[in-house]
Amino acid sequence: MAHIDSGESSGRKRNIELNLVPFIDLMSVLITFLLITAVWTQVSMIQIGSSLYGKKSDTQPTPTPPPNADVVLKVDVKEIGYVLTVGKQVISLPMVNEQFDEAGLVAQLQRVKQLYPEKVDAVVSVADAIPYEQLIKAMDNCLSAGFSAISVATGGPN
Repeated sequence: MAHIDSGESSGRKRNIELNLVPFIDLMSVLITFLLITAVWTQVSMIQIGSSLYGKKSDTQPTPTPPPNADVVLKVDVKEIGYVLTVGKQVISLPMVNEQFDEAGLVAQLQRVKQLYPEKVDAVVSVADAIPYEQLIKAMDNCLSAGFSAISVATGGPN
């Protein structure tokens, strides 16, 4: 405990004791909480591709487009199931027993990866009525098929 002596010269001394134990307890809990949450934020982070429309300065060189950039790979998550667009080809993967066809999507994505092995980018869009976790599943399926540069399109699927 801390001790403060007022030092008055009137002959009567005041002793004020500050109890610092609750403050130390609070700080130890806060430090523990910050350490634990810092680890969890690193684990739960997914690296996705940066936006094509980000800030651009004059000193930055113009980036070269990735191979097969003209072939668009888009995964639309709709109420009826997945709709995969590869260039001009549209592949519909309807829901099976009211569940999204995850295996079918991975198989189609792997087929696309075999056709375009250098292609790493994909666009995922989700309808507003679909739960957020379905977007995460679609992104995980893209990652497992080898498409690491994932962009999320806003405005829902077309």
